[in-house]
Amino acid sequence: MTEHSFDLVVLGGGSGGYAAALRAAELGRTVALIEQDKLGGTCLHRGCIPTKALLHAAEVADHVRSALDVGVGAELTGIDGIRLRGYREGIVAKKFAGLQGLVKARGITVVPGHGRLTPDRAVAVGDDLYRGADVLLATGSYSRTIPGLELGGRIIASEQALALDEVPGRVVILGGGVIGVEFASAWRSLGAEVTIVEALDHLVPNEDVTLSKQLERAFRKRGIAARLGVRFAGAAQTDAGVTVSLEDGTALEADYLLVAIGRGPATADLGLEEAGVALERGFVRVDDRLRTTAEHVWAAGDIVPGLQLAHRGFQQGIFVAEEIAGLRPVTVPDSAVPRVTYCSPEVASVGLTQAQAQAQYGDAALVAVEYNLAGNAKSEILGTSGVVKVVRRVDGPVVGVHLVGDRVGELITEGQLVVGWEAHPEDVAGFLHAHPTQSEALGEAFLALAGKPLHSL
Repeated sequence: MTEHSFDLVVLGGGSGGYAAALRAAELGRTVALIEQDKLGGTCLHRGCIPTKALLHAAEVADHVRSALDVGVGAELTGIDGIRLRGYREGIVAKKFAGLQGLVKARGITVVPGHGRLTPDRAVAVGDDLYRGADVLLATGSYSRTIPGLELGGRIIASEQALALDEVPGRVVILGGGVIGVEFASAWRSLGAEVTIVEALDHLVPNEDVTLSKQLERAFRKRGIAARLGVRFAGAAQTDAGVTVSLEDGTALEADYLLVAIGRGPATADLGLEEAGVALERGFVRVDDRLRTTAEHVWAAGDIVPGLQLAHRGFQQGIFVAEEIAGLRPVTVPDSAVPRVTYCSPEVASVGLTQAQAQAQYGDAALVAVEYNLAGNAKSEILGTSGVVKVVRRVDGPVVGVHLVGDRVGELITEGQLVVGWEAHPEDVAGFLHAHPTQSEALGEAFLALAGKPLHSL
């Protein structure tokens, strides 16, 4: 077995892994990056990027349908599934080529193949051993399914959904979280009949209930059906379609069943526990500095308990590289990580929901305001409805910012800064927001919490 030595060995080339590799190389470390598939991981190839390209195509279709409303003559004559897929794959290919070039330019050694952690702080790939002064685990996640429900044929996960050359005529989506509502939104805009099945009482159940209710209302107007508070019982498929059974006795017929119940940590068959890395429900146990229970072995991204978001993994990868270098970077708690669901309307948030804040501080210690986008000129121009909701502690800082409406994901960075810096509404209410922009709605909410509302009563 040939042995290779590096300052840092990274197992996994997704958002967390390649970010750590790039930052470590920037700090003068020698880096080996081991990836069994393609650099960029799920986010670039089968997740964030291709799904957002699909959602953009869906938005274009909606704009064409409504073009005459703004005086533009246009007609939607159909959706070309093959060209749509080509568009998505073209975006991914450009980003992939750019990432490959960046990694090469930083002098990072990319090792293709399946890696297994060894007890002596190395990663075995085939007949080679890559030993690091430090090792980072960043192997990402996989699409989960319900026990007994096998993926295949017309029962698909998001990866298979993106590979389709057609827009389904009818589709049932199992799961009303982020992945489920994004595909529901895109497919509905492209002409499909969509039904979401969610066992909990609301869509995007991890968000503030105000946002969930607004999204549910918007989806009803769009003709997206949602069966909430009902559990999946089973599914049977033929060559022509699939029948989905619910515990209330309902049977739903569709061309495809999309299973979108979340993602599990990809930690199996990596030799982790044998190497002294403790797991909990498949996730890697880490301390607040992302150290595992094995000496000089770290973890980042979807395998670490908490939010499974590409930008969280990206930040954690940078954090580990800087921590190894002795820079003592500032930790970013999940409550300060922005969250965006890119359906139409978009859902964006950062910090605590009102219910979470009530549980932590007590109802009497909180104030929440909502500002309706109906009062915002740019939102009216865009033809979107929605709400901005801000939660603060009484005479204290903002602890949560929650938005729903088309394009509001672009506003969440301001919310992140306010929540992350524990700003009081009075601290930020005086700052100007350009007119006309949707950001003015966030400014109006801060003004209201500061006791001086301008455009609301």
